[in-house]
Amino acid sequence: DVDGKVYSRLAGANRLIVPLNEVAPAFIDALLVREDARFFQHNGIDFYGIGRALGRDLMSGSAKEGASSLTQQLARNSLPLGGRTINRKLLEAMVALRIEHEFTKQQILELYVNRIYFGAGCYGVETASQAYFGKSASKLNLSEAAVLAGLIRSPNRFSPLRNPEGAAAQRDAVLDRMVELKKTSSAQAQQAKSSRINPHPKKMPMIQENYAMDAVQRDLNVVLTPDQIDQGGLYIYTTLDPAVQNAATQALESTLTRIEHQSNFHHPLKSSYHPPEDGEDSSMPYLEGAVVVIDNASGGIRALVGGRDYSQSKFNRALPPANRQVGSAFKPFVYTLAFTNGLLPGASISDGPIQPGEIEGSGNWAPGNSDGTYGGIQPASYGLIHSRNTMSVRVGQFAGLDQIQKVATTLNLNDKVPHGPAIYIGSFETNLKDLTTAYTSFPNAGIRRQSYVIERIDDQNHKPIYRAAHISVPALDPSAAWMTSQLMEEVLTHGTAASARSLGFKLPAAGKTGTTNDYKDAWFVGYTSNLTCGVWVGFDQPTTIISRGYGAALALPVWVQVMNKSATRYPAKALEPTMPMARVTVCAVSNALATTGCEMAGSAYDIVLPADKVPAQACPVHGGEPTEFAQRFENIPKAIPKIFQSFRKFFGGK
Repeated sequence: DVDGKVYSRLAGANRLIVPLNEVAPAFIDALLVREDARFFQHNGIDFYGIGRALGRDLMSGSAKEGASSLTQQLARNSLPLGGRTINRKLLEAMVALRIEHEFTKQQILELYVNRIYFGAGCYGVETASQAYFGKSASKLNLSEAAVLAGLIRSPNRFSPLRNPEGAAAQRDAVLDRMVELKKTSSAQAQQAKSSRINPHPKKMPMIQENYAMDAVQRDLNVVLTPDQIDQGGLYIYTTLDPAVQNAATQALESTLTRIEHQSNFHHPLKSSYHPPEDGEDSSMPYLEGAVVVIDNASGGIRALVGGRDYSQSKFNRALPPANRQVGSAFKPFVYTLAFTNGLLPGASISDGPIQPGEIEGSGNWAPGNSDGTYGGIQPASYGLIHSRNTMSVRVGQFAGLDQIQKVATTLNLNDKVPHGPAIYIGSFETNLKDLTTAYTSFPNAGIRRQSYVIERIDDQNHKPIYRAAHISVPALDPSAAWMTSQLMEEVLTHGTAASARSLGFKLPAAGKTGTTNDYKDAWFVGYTSNLTCGVWVGFDQPTTIISRGYGAALALPVWVQVMNKSATRYPAKALEPTMPMARVTVCAVSNALATTGCEMAGSAYDIVLPADKVPAQACPVHGGEPTEFAQRFENIPKAIPKIFQSFRKFFGGK
């Protein structure tokens, strides 16, 4: 994990590869006398051994004696050759002959000792030696070597951990055979038999099968070749923080369980779900969700939860291809582009109904506000803080369709964003990880840091074979991003996410709710100075969750729990600008420097802006003389009012 502690072992073969010269000779002798005494005499198929086994089977009246050579066993354990049929035996023999033709006996032996299964999830003699005896395979004594050789035919039945008596009997049989074939003396064998089987197992990492490990496996498949992965013995250093991961898992489950018990929830409950006997359902009938938490400074993923129960559904809802309509959660990027192009937070924007033909290229498309109300002329900031669709569409038209489509692609939200004004209010799909990553651009002064979960990979000799690239891309104008970030702070204090305070969230933070048509998806993505967290709630098959199921009601409570629990380890400091700031008086109508005419018209207001966003021209609408406006400084005193202090007179106290 992020602290260098063992978090999990990846599911699959638990295997440590060692060269043959690092395996105790006693084990090689024990292995050969047990499994293939004529290994160095045959060419892959031991016809003498087959004849001997056949004779014994005929005499006993049953097929008890195995006759596969060590090379045939290697073929069987390396390739999917089918079930116990005559065709499989013929194919196995052919593969064994090919192996003998391509490899030396020493190479075959090395491949075998590193591949064979020894029980308890251990593949290869090195893994087994460490798991059962807490030592390297090179340090096995005669008794231990015979125990491991005796395991191969029935590794679970004769496990020295579960059945030491059975393991001792198999060990003694191996030792007797070694004496018979003069691989050890009677005295040495007797001494080995008298040794009590006393395993000192090395605690092997537990396999955590969860959505975070699924993300690790996915990235592993991208950054390494199949051969590197199959070799095993890798040390994978991740960015995961178990404390944050656990907090995210618990917050998601507790919140969705609470939603399920609301009187207006009319869907199947998770507690009533019964998985199919074979396989798993392609989609879950109960309410699902996902959480992603990213470290702002590095892009490292601290937590990733892709659903409520990995054992019931392996579908990872935090990652592609689990794309869902993003809705209002995209609006901050629209406002940022508008601010980049000269719009100011106090600019006068209509919250009235969209008129047919008003929005270029949209025909009669006229989206309404989610609450069905309209508020007349308002400052642009009001449109983001209260997530007004009509205002956001008009702000989007100011920003420009081409630029918005381009920034969505730059942020890696979707490489095929539709070219239509509906994208102003998030009518396109993305996934939670990429949306959360995009939001890290706000606390990082417009820089998008590529999110990742694998920091470094070392081979079995602790030599690094991969390091994270830590890619950063300028995605948003830094000053415009800061202006939007200030507004998203207000979303949490008196906007659509103001309920965060009643849920117990008191930290400095910023964020945005998201709700899609018919309340099918609920989002909340927000950040502190250290972490960015995204939450999605919905059904696998999109359907209305509950009536008026806004992101603030369904996703925000998860976010609050995660960020509160993470704050001890990742303290939230005040969000501060990284650029020089200036106080200025501007006109709400023209977005230019205010004049005496603007003051007379009541459209002048004071605002603190990034210095490079101070308008260069005086208002051309109202005439008059320019006002005394600019006082630039590096640090704004805490006493300076919030971003649109002077709107009260012009906007009726809004």
